[in-house]
Amino acid sequence: MPVYRLTHRVSFPSPELAEAGGLLAVGGDLRPERLVLGYRMGIFPWYSEGEPIWWHSPDPRFVLLPEKLHIPRSLRKIIRRGDFEVRLDSAFPEVIRRCAGRSRPNQKGTWITRDMVAAYEKLWELGIVHSAEAWQNGKLVGGLYGCSLGDMYFGESMFADVPDASKVAFVVLVRWMQAHGIRLIDSQVHTEHVERFGGEEWPREDYLTHLAMLVDQPTRIGRWKIEADDPALDV
Repeated sequence: MPVYRLTHRVSFPSPELAEAGGLLAVGGDLRPERLVLGYRMGIFPWYSEGEPIWWHSPDPRFVLLPEKLHIPRSLRKIIRRGDFEVRLDSAFPEVIRRCAGRSRPNQKGTWITRDMVAAYEKLWELGIVHSAEAWQNGKLVGGLYGCSLGDMYFGESMFADVPDASKVAFVVLVRWMQAHGIRLIDSQVHTEHVERFGGEEWPREDYLTHLAMLVDQPTRIGRWKIEADDPALDV
């Protein structure tokens, strides 16, 4: 399969034209309208500093159905004990920068480039990117972020400075999304972390079919918030 070169025009080739590894196109930019179109089509940017923008649509796709979330017993105890306070959208700029600064196994540098940080901060300001943060003694110790369109959430990255911090934030976020109508979480590619919580592989064709229906629903624009009596806290 060829790799398509994007122009200034906001458009993408069909994700079904991606090569075996998922690479579809190169070039373009990170304007909000292009990123949103990419998500709606099942396409996302993934590249390193100094490289052109590479756009991907892998097959299979790794996803999590919120109702299938598996919470280990030990983690339930930590959440119920209140070791961490979980907030939504209270520190997105810090979360994405902390994610960018984390070292990853078998990975040199970070794919969260300076341009990516700036682009996703714009999406956060537009109310379609959201973070979940774990706080301990008033300090941010873990978190994650992603984009939400319609009834979909597209997870991007997470970090933890304290054991279980990002796991707790993830569980509470998934429970919150389940209670508020988010029906599918896209993890893009396989990770052991999401697999432990019930993630599963879907053929790209099945993923794209569900994606088209789910992103066509109304988007929950604006800051997300956990209320004191929110069912997300009932684990």
